[in-house]
This record gives sequence, structure tokens and C-alpha cells, in this order.
Amino acid sequence: MVNGSRGSTNMVKLAERRVFSQSFKPLYDEGMGLVEEAAEYLDGEGRAAAKTLSRLATGLYAAESMRLTTRLMQLASWLLLQRAANSGEMTREQVAAEKAKVRLDTASSSEDAPGWSELPEPFRSLVRRSIRLEALVRRMDEQVYGVHPFDSDELAFTANPVSDQITLLRTAFGGN
Repeated sequence: MVNGSRGSTNMVKLAERRVFSQSFKPLYDEGMGLVEEAAEYLDGEGRAAAKTLSRLATGLYAAESMRLTTRLMQLASWLLLQRAANSGEMTREQVAAEKAKVRLDTASSSEDAPGWSELPEPFRSLVRRSIRLEALVRRMDEQVYGVHPFDSDELAFTANPVSDQITLLRTAFGGN
């Protein structure tokens, strides 16, 4: 058994080992593959499917498409930074500084939102898989780099679109 006071210095960080080793490649491939798959879908089959949706579902599809692409671009940025660290192109310190610009907390509509069930299943699948991957990457990021005060405070609010809007309004009108 590990002594509690020494345990934290002797613990093996599995997430760190995964991020900074060859076992990172499958995660990288999954993320970049999802980016490519989403781009192909949104530019082809998804564009055609969106034209057949109700007005409500069309609005939801447009909003979720933007959230999906934002989420995937943030994930791709994180994955590319980790790959740069793995290949020696950047130090961990450089990656940590650059990764502070990456947001791993893109909000999404709930699956019980009005119009969600009308969205094409391939699109809903892309959204679900991107959310799952984002959650995995966020956990790994927290384990490797630690939780930043900025992330933990805002994380609670980003899951609530109303809070996001209130924050934007306060910022725009100079309120607290």
C-alpha cells in the first residue's frame, strides 16, 4: 500500500503516459477521423438532409452544426499540440501555454430539446461522439496539466446556454 503523503509523487499518471507515448496515436486518429467525417457529412449528405427539416429542426441543426464544428476544431487543436509534444517539436511547457487557448467545454443542446429527434441520425451520432471524445480529452487534459481556475469556474456555466447569454450581456453592457 502506498503512503498517502508519498502517493501523489509516486503515482503513475495513466493519462500522461497515454498522451506522451505511442498509445496516443489511436486517440489522435479517432479525433482527426471524426473531424474529417463531420466535414464530409456537413458538406454533403448533411446539407441535403437539412433542407428537408422543419423550421424548428432547421434552427437546431444550424446551431448544433456550429457547436459541432467548434468542438471538433478545439479537439483538433488539442490533439495537434499533443502530437507536437510527442514528436519533440514543442516542449510540454510550450504546449501548456498554447493549450490554454483551447476550450474543451463546448455546450450542446440536450437530446430532449424540441426538434432534436427530427435531426438526421448520422448528425446526432456525430454530435454524441464529439461530446464523448471532448469529455475524454478534457479528463485527460485535467489529469496531465491540472485544472485551471478559469476552466473550473466557467465549466459550470457553459452547460447552460442561458448563463452564457447572461454573461455575454453583462460583458456587453459593463455589468458584473
